[in-house]
Amino acid sequence: MSATAVITEATQAAWPVPLSQARTVARLHSVTKRYGQTTALDKFSLELRAGEVVALLGPNGAGKTTAVRLLLGLISPNSGSVRVLGRDPRDADARTRIGAMLQVSRVPEMLRVREHIDLFRSYYPNPLPAAEVIRIAKLEGIADQMFGKLSGGQKQRVLFGLAVCGNPDLVFLDEPTVGLDIESRRALWDEIRALSAAGKTVLLTTHYLEEADMLAHRIVVINKGRLLCEGTPAEIKHRVSGRRIRCITQLDPEFLASLPSVAEVQLDREAVVILAEHPEQVVREMLLRDETLHGLEVSAAALEDAFLALTSDSPETNA
Repeated sequence: MSATAVITEATQAAWPVPLSQARTVARLHSVTKRYGQTTALDKFSLELRAGEVVALLGPNGAGKTTAVRLLLGLISPNSGSVRVLGRDPRDADARTRIGAMLQVSRVPEMLRVREHIDLFRSYYPNPLPAAEVIRIAKLEGIADQMFGKLSGGQKQRVLFGLAVCGNPDLVFLDEPTVGLDIESRRALWDEIRALSAAGKTVLLTTHYLEEADMLAHRIVVINKGRLLCEGTPAEIKHRVSGRRIRCITQLDPEFLASLPSVAEVQLDREAVVILAEHPEQVVREMLLRDETLHGLEVSAAALEDAFLALTSDSPETNA
């Protein structure tokens, strides 16, 4: 059995439980954080429960990094409270139960991968075996290489391994699959699911909305320091009515935007993507006017559609 699935007897007795009833692992309560005149978070609240994967989504500058830094105890709020595992996040006992994979991480390039793993394991009271870290992060074959000689995707896998080597209860993953090929990305998704199945809590930030859709039990959308909405991926997508039409057509985008029930028209390379309340009517009209239309696809609204609608419609703040 994967060492990521090591669970205490108390957790085994309580698991599985509905995520809505799981214990709270970390919490931001009505937190405001300012940098000079800029408000990065404005009375923002977030709760993370045992065993769930939460995707924190928002455009650049939304406040995601500030929220993570608060939970890691790297900064303090101007107002509100931050608790992690029932403690102040700066408490040493809390920190030894947290793992983090951050884009700002700086790892010495002149150490071998195995040396990095052994070093990070030494920081924790009950770390995973080094061999298990190598297996989880798919580092077989590169464990004896210098970190600085690795490719970007290989470095990402090392950083993931370092984030989980302490067998943490709470894991922060910031853009964990950047630079990974499709096979490596899917393998990492499986390990993130294994963490959740073992009762671990994962806070994920990603610009790959498909990744959030596939992994998250709950999605939290933030913009300009404020909570816009939260819910399951299905609940978030349900906030956008209509379906997507994708096809290759000679029809002018302005004409397409004028058709009844069309909410949005976007160009996607050689194709056009249309969001419409009644796609059947739109498709019929397009086929009447363009005999060359091809590559037609009709699908449910994607998480990307909901994300863009939510963030583009959000009110301005001081952030």
